[in-house]
Amino acid sequence: MILKGSQRGGAADLAAHLLKTDDNEHVRIHELRGFASDDLKGAFQEAEAISRGTKCRQYLFSLSLSPPESARVAASDFEAAIDRIEDRLGLAGQPRAIVFHEKEGRRHAHCVWSRIDGQTMTARPVPFFKNRLMEISRDLYLNHGWQMPSGIATKGNRNPTNFTLAEWQQAKRQGMDPRWTKEAVQACWKQSDNRASFERSLEARGFFLAKGDKRGFVVLDYLGEVHSLPRVLDTKTKEVRARLGEGDGLKSVDETKAAIGARMRPAIRRHINDSRDRFAKKSATLGAVKEEMTRAHRKTRAELDQRLETEWRGAARDRAGRLPKGLIGLWHRITGKYQEMREATEREAREMRVRQEEQRQKLIDQQREERAKLQGEFKSLRKDQADRLRDLRSDIGRFWKFSNSESRSESRDASHARGEGLGLSLRR
Repeated sequence: MILKGSQRGGAADLAAHLLKTDDNEHVRIHELRGFASDDLKGAFQEAEAISRGTKCRQYLFSLSLSPPESARVAASDFEAAIDRIEDRLGLAGQPRAIVFHEKEGRRHAHCVWSRIDGQTMTARPVPFFKNRLMEISRDLYLNHGWQMPSGIATKGNRNPTNFTLAEWQQAKRQGMDPRWTKEAVQACWKQSDNRASFERSLEARGFFLAKGDKRGFVVLDYLGEVHSLPRVLDTKTKEVRARLGEGDGLKSVDETKAAIGARMRPAIRRHINDSRDRFAKKSATLGAVKEEMTRAHRKTRAELDQRLETEWRGAARDRAGRLPKGLIGLWHRITGKYQEMREATEREAREMRVRQEEQRQKLIDQQREERAKLQGEFKSLRKDQADRLRDLRSDIGRFWKFSNSESRSESRDASHARGEGLGLSLRR
């Protein structure tokens, strides 16, 4: 699992952050060890109060533990990892708090230690903790058989953008099917008898007639691709000229591209706005489903916790009632039988705790699977939207280039004229 640690102060802010339910769908305080207080805020305030007897300002060590998204990690596995980490960092025996968070179907944990040793009133040092956490993280991936990130498998082999190959590569537009282009232009040719009607028919289908440099008449599609008209029509150039003339007054390819750009940019912007509106509606629908699911999951967990607590208290009263009292209890203490009975009840209590924790973990895993399916819908929606906007913005950029190429052409002509004028004046 990914381990991220930091030395810090700000006890109140950290407690508020760990208890926030705005960003997290489920928050559970799993353990408070070594504190007098039974709530997180009070526990961190204790650590801060003790630190004031020292010169240490970063009196807390905060650690986040994030397993792979698809991993099902029990609370006992988190505890085992935390125990190993605190031994490795020299924080064994220090007061600590463990909090579980769940968000978007993923579960991770936070552990916060007080660095202040109450006996010596000094701060426990945690040197080179990043390197040590990296080593433990690598071992955890190996022990659990998880796919290890490259940045952990090989130190320094981290992708600076954190993109997958699929995310890195931009979606490429497949382009217009040449068979469809040929069929559409030929249909326009058949239903027109002069240049004006042919141009109107072409533009109605997203094509534009222009005059090429060498090929005579050309047709441009809305993406700016240039096609030889005789070749598309499967006819001879002289037959094309017989119907369309010599092309006097037709725009050049660059001028036609500029016209395409001016016409298409507003349409693409409209498509972008429409896409954003559709995304917002679908996202709001999924968001409502998520909120309802979160409320239902929280209610189910609260009911389970209440039922388990009731069972625990009833079993505790039953165990206490089985222990002998009075003279019989005294006799059992003398004979040693009382200790045997006490050990048996303690073993029974531990086994019950394990069973209850397994029930709680089973419910958490079931709910995480439900939430993960919904999160898959969120990811699919976001990816589709990102791909769509990327394509549309690429089109906007293409059409801007069409217009800019015409401007650059005019600028080059003007610069060339100025250069010739300057040359003449210099020669004088």
